[in-house]
Amino acid sequence: MIIRPNSQFLLAHPAHFVALGFGTGLAPVAPGTVGTLLAYPLFYVLAPRFDTPALFGLIVLFFILGIWACEHTGRAMGIADHSGMVWDEVVAMLLILLVVPAGLGWWIAAFFLFRFFDVVKPQPIRYFDQTIKGGFGVMFDDLIAAFYTLLVLAVYQRLFP
Repeated sequence: MIIRPNSQFLLAHPAHFVALGFGTGLAPVAPGTVGTLLAYPLFYVLAPRFDTPALFGLIVLFFILGIWACEHTGRAMGIADHSGMVWDEVVAMLLILLVVPAGLGWWIAAFFLFRFFDVVKPQPIRYFDQTIKGGFGVMFDDLIAAFYTLLVLAVYQRLFP
């Protein structure tokens, strides 16, 4: 039986709170997009407090936390990668924000590119999404979408300096 998450489910376990992106995954429309947007205020708060290597380390810790949270929450909900579980989008977008140049134009482009790759799932994202299950699978395919995003932005920056 698949459970539809609500505020009671969100607060029932710390893993649910994390996996559901502090509640952004409860958005009735496009929870992945809303979850992706959560990365921006998080980055705004974290970036001034940590140097780049430390912030990268924190993002790695968030990834590991996400494996646990998404595994636990997926089992509790009865579906391994429920659309309300958005911590994978948050972590991937934090990584993107760490790498792309600061600036509104770059951040908007990064947002739309990441959402495109996360939704469309071109190969090998689709392959990994379909074959790697559990918390690691939930988190991993978004890392590849983040890589695609960073690759496109790097090519753009190289061609149009």
